[in-house]
Amino acid sequence: MLIGGGALYGIVAPTTHLSYDRNMKMLATMTSSSVNSLLAQQAPEPVFVVTHIATPRVVKAAYMTSCVASGKKLRAPMVALLDSTELNAAVIDIKDYTGMISFDTPARADDTGGGDSRFVVNTKGCHIPDIREFIAELHQKNIYVIGRVTVMQDTIYPKAHTDAAVKRKSDGTIWKDKKGLTFIDPGATEYWDYMIDLGKASYAVGFDEINYDYIRFPSDGDMGDIKFARTGTTTKATMMKKFYQHLQDGMREAGIPISADLFGMTTTNQDDLNIGQVIEDALLYFDFVAPMVYPSHYPPGFNGWKNPNLFPYEIVKFSMERAVARANALEQKESGWIARKVSTATSPVASSSPEFIPKGVYANKLRPWIQDFDYGKVYTEADVRAQKKAVYDAGLTSWMTWDPSNKYTLSAYDKEDGLPR
Repeated sequence: MLIGGGALYGIVAPTTHLSYDRNMKMLATMTSSSVNSLLAQQAPEPVFVVTHIATPRVVKAAYMTSCVASGKKLRAPMVALLDSTELNAAVIDIKDYTGMISFDTPARADDTGGGDSRFVVNTKGCHIPDIREFIAELHQKNIYVIGRVTVMQDTIYPKAHTDAAVKRKSDGTIWKDKKGLTFIDPGATEYWDYMIDLGKASYAVGFDEINYDYIRFPSDGDMGDIKFARTGTTTKATMMKKFYQHLQDGMREAGIPISADLFGMTTTNQDDLNIGQVIEDALLYFDFVAPMVYPSHYPPGFNGWKNPNLFPYEIVKFSMERAVARANALEQKESGWIARKVSTATSPVASSSPEFIPKGVYANKLRPWIQDFDYGKVYTEADVRAQKKAVYDAGLTSWMTWDPSNKYTLSAYDKEDGLPR
């Protein structure tokens, strides 16, 4: 066996072959080109074997669009960034807001074509034709590969499954948000299995973890003319929790790690933000939870900060400390631990038993998104580093950095050896 380029090549003897004497006589009468042709016919094609790497204890990831990943020259700067800095993971689009898939998926057993016909491949747009080879290249560099799936925002699925879409209350037609995009009604349970199957198909081409984004009800558009026929009277938070649990059941059975992207304010709000997102629910059912604590996305006056953009360290630290506290409270609740009043012979006055000491069962799942893009202000090296420090000061170790243009602030990330640039 030979291993090279992330692929496994097996040298297999042909099932039938000529005897030694006859073979030598035959080769002696053939031209060199004919010999090579005969040998090529007998040699089997190399077999590509998909590999995976385990989730790093500390994940430092950068987002990469499927457009950038689509070509070797386009993605070269991102690969260099990942290969030369502390970054050890990449988040690459699998399915975007359109509902289309960025690569050819493996075929189902009941398919006659070259891929799963349920998934529409974006062949005319941001398509990654060599996804397996690209992931293998990243794996060779010990880079963990996370696949991002935009879930409820989808313009393709509702065309074939109109019953699954969010509807207009006024006339029953398909509702669209302010950008003209359609949404899946989270109560459409058949779509849950579609998401599980997409996750499994993505894992089959090499993705190590599936990251689910837009796992929520819509929030922008004509909210006065919106109807969730499939959700019905079930509360938004309850429906999303059911979806999280179903997703976990299907993916855990397949042994695939999953993560969830949440609004940043899920760490501080006690309600579901009217989109169904409650951080405790996500912590129960996902392997990792990523609150999007981008300072630019907090409203003016949040926690007394007139312009949150000017306080990147404070915003991230405040938000993630609250997330850690809630995760630890969830651990205490799920453990069944109860403070008891006890008294001893030397101290007849009852006192509380030792306080609960969390082990990080849920807190260690927290892996926030931080900001490395300009919105409201120019984000500098100092701003990015401030957010990283805030994550560490909140007691966490992992983070993921986002820039939709993939033009990251190189100096904000330490060299691979840990020394600042």
